[in-house]
Amino acid sequence: MDTVVFDIETQNFFTDPEVGWNNYDALRLSVLGVYSYAQDKYISFEEAELREALPIFEGSGQLVGFSISRFDLPVLNRYFQKIEPNFNLFDKQRLDLLDEIEMATGWRVSLERLAQANLGRGKSGQSFEAGSLFAEGRMEELKAYCLKDVEITRALYEQYKKEGYFWIPDRLSGELVKIEFRRGLFAP
Repeated sequence: MDTVVFDIETQNFFTDPEVGWNNYDALRLSVLGVYSYAQDKYISFEEAELREALPIFEGSGQLVGFSISRFDLPVLNRYFQKIEPNFNLFDKQRLDLLDEIEMATGWRVSLERLAQANLGRGKSGQSFEAGSLFAEGRMEELKAYCLKDVEITRALYEQYKKEGYFWIPDRLSGELVKIEFRRGLFAP
C-alpha cells in the first residue's frame, strides 16, 4: 500500500468573518499537494480536480503530514465524502508529525522552525500568503508553494523514520533540544 504525504491550502480561513472558528464546513480548499511513494512523484490538485486525487488516497495505507489531524484531514475528508460517501480519511493509518512532537514535548512548533532546525532550510513563504496567491489567481505559484511544504514534510518524515529524532527549538530559550521517538513505529 502507498504512503501519501500531503498538505492543503484553503481559499479562506477560520479567522475570516464569514467562516468562524472551527467551522470546517465553511472552509474551501484551493490546492491539495501530494507526494505518493508508490508513484514516486509530487502531484497537485485544484478544488475542481479532487475526484482525480481520491484514488491516491483510497490506495494509501498511511497518510503523513504536518498538523493534518487538526486541519487538513477534516477539510479534505469533507470533499472526498461528497465524491465517495463511504470513504473516510480518518479510517486510514496516519502520522501527524506535529502531533508526535506535541505528545513528546507538550508544545507545538511551526513547520518553518522544524525545517530550519532539522533540514537547514525553511518554507518558501508564510501560510497567510497562500490566501493572497489564490485571491490573485496565481495558481501555479500556489501549487508550487503547497508542494514545497509537501517536500519539506516528506524530508522530515524521512528523518523521523531513519533517525528517530527531531531537533526542536525550545519554546522559551530557543535552544535546540533533541527529541527522540520510538524508531520504526510508523515506517512503511
